[in-house]
Amino acid sequence: MSGHRIAIIGTVGVPACYGGFETLVDNLLEYNELSSLPHTLTVYCSKLAYERRLDTYRGARLVYIPLKANGAQSIPYDVWSLLSAIRGGADTLLLLGVSGAIALPLIRFFTRTRIVTNIDGLEWRREKWGRFQRWFLKLSEALAVRHSHVVISDNGAISEYVEREYGKTPSTIAYGGDHAIRPDPIPLNEVELPLRYAFNVCRIEPENNVHMMLEAFEHRNDIPLVCVGNWDRSAYGQELKRRYADASGIRILDPVYDVGKLRTLRENASFYIHGHSAGGTNPSLIEAMQFGVPVFAFDCAFNRHSTEDKALFFKSAADLVELLEGTDAETMKQVGAEMRRISEARYTWSVVAKSYFDCLDW
Repeated sequence: MSGHRIAIIGTVGVPACYGGFETLVDNLLEYNELSSLPHTLTVYCSKLAYERRLDTYRGARLVYIPLKANGAQSIPYDVWSLLSAIRGGADTLLLLGVSGAIALPLIRFFTRTRIVTNIDGLEWRREKWGRFQRWFLKLSEALAVRHSHVVISDNGAISEYVEREYGKTPSTIAYGGDHAIRPDPIPLNEVELPLRYAFNVCRIEPENNVHMMLEAFEHRNDIPLVCVGNWDRSAYGQELKRRYADASGIRILDPVYDVGKLRTLRENASFYIHGHSAGGTNPSLIEAMQFGVPVFAFDCAFNRHSTEDKALFFKSAADLVELLEGTDAETMKQVGAEMRRISEARYTWSVVAKSYFDCLDW
């Protein structure tokens, strides 16, 4: 493997304290450092997200851009980062997401820089975007696929879509989830957990079908649902929190950021409920799979690919109630064992990072 000057673009930054892409970058840096790979890495970070700005982290140089990494500023943030990386002599770009893809045709035409892009989870399909935003995101996706030397998708369903839509075969690389089992468990002293409970953690958004899960558990006293999320960030979340605050089968918790407490919640759960309907391979799902708990997942192509069709699938609150009441203990045990087997084979950071660096090498 030859050494390259790799610039990583499209995240809030590292150390990771935000979403899936940030955790990915953190683990790529760790793998590069521990494996003594010959690459020089630079990570572009949002200056506005860090009060304490490190110059280096896990052997990588950090460059700060004075814009927000998300929202409307994500486009100039990514374009600025891309142009800075080219001026800085990067010979390989790892672009996470398609916000900056409008700059890729120029970079491809005027330079010999290798471009590797993770196109994320078909953002243009999400219901939360308006017509113009969807159009722009679809255009950005098309530019990214056309002008990248390598396209990465995180889910087999997305890879199939890219092949149909653009006639290009992506590298399918998911995310690791084994970071979820590394920290020591920390008790949640602020809340008394039931002896048996179902668990879910997610952003409180309609596309994650939170309303469906809550409806299914509203009157269940035997195994309540402990649901963690950002309830106060939207009218949707506030309404659900108000409606189900006193429901006997539901425990509503505000966001939990402590990884030790999240481990406690996950490893003591009887099973995991996953309502996501969009976005490819979801980190919260593969993190739960690491614990070998049975998974009940919303029935969509993304979740079927992620769980190799081995989870228990529902499409409505009534479906979920029927599954909860009709699935015997032996089936639950088998599903949990399958989740652990799949996660250990596919969703460890050593496997994921090696696959990324194979794509980045040329």
